[in-house]
Amino acid sequence: MEIRHSTNPADAKHYDTARLRQQYLIESLFEADQIKMVYAHDDRLVIGGAQPVRQALTVEAADVLKTEYFLERREVGFIHVGGGEAVIEADGERHTLGKLDTLYVGKGTKSLVLSSVDASNPAKVYFTSALAHATYPTRKVSVSEANTLNLGALESSNERTIHQIIHENGVQSCQLMLGVTLFKPGSVWNTMPAHLHDRRMEAYLYFDMNADARVFHFMGEPNETRHLVVANEQAVISPSWSIHSGAGTSSYAFVWAMAGENYTFKDMDVVAMDALK
Repeated sequence: MEIRHSTNPADAKHYDTARLRQQYLIESLFEADQIKMVYAHDDRLVIGGAQPVRQALTVEAADVLKTEYFLERREVGFIHVGGGEAVIEADGERHTLGKLDTLYVGKGTKSLVLSSVDASNPAKVYFTSALAHATYPTRKVSVSEANTLNLGALESSNERTIHQIIHENGVQSCQLMLGVTLFKPGSVWNTMPAHLHDRRMEAYLYFDMNADARVFHFMGEPNETRHLVVANEQAVISPSWSIHSGAGTSSYAFVWAMAGENYTFKDMDVVAMDALK
């Protein structure tokens, strides 16, 4: 498990491109028959990806967690982002996930095993895990069951559908929130005007992009913006002090996940356009 320490905005404004990417961009999450995880000290979120092909993969507690098993003091949300169907066994209970299906698993579950239904079309499972103080029941949700919002317009290049899955009015959790945003063809802009939510951090996984497509992910303080050039199936760690907005060379999708102090999706501080620099 890779460790990423928290950063101060006063320091981050001096980072060059290489340091920005090293600190905030996760460039590789999906490799055959591997589970890859990053421990972000920002609200202690774990960001992971798995691509089971020829064998089942077990999510285990890395030494940094200092626990006997991964969910001893954590909760996790899995979402299927590509390939054929995935199977997740949580303490022996089998759950099959299709594209964009989500599985929430609560604190105290000791065994997590991931596999693909078809090795010739292996699944890609993305997950985020936050600290938990109570146990909520395991629950599978298809994207059709999510709370769906249709926002934006083609004229402003931001016509998109937001599926809220793990949140205050959906699948219950201690602090983890998770959903997916899908862009209509011809739309590329997300979250502009930009906003902040100092009560929680956020992580993004960009996916469903062509190999030569890129998203320009904008970050930093409103008056000291920076950007990351992000390719398909790469993730971004967004600290609580940073804006998080993006524009792509074509339409794309992303999974958003949040953890922290507040559990209210609408708790955000909008940044006026004339404040961005």
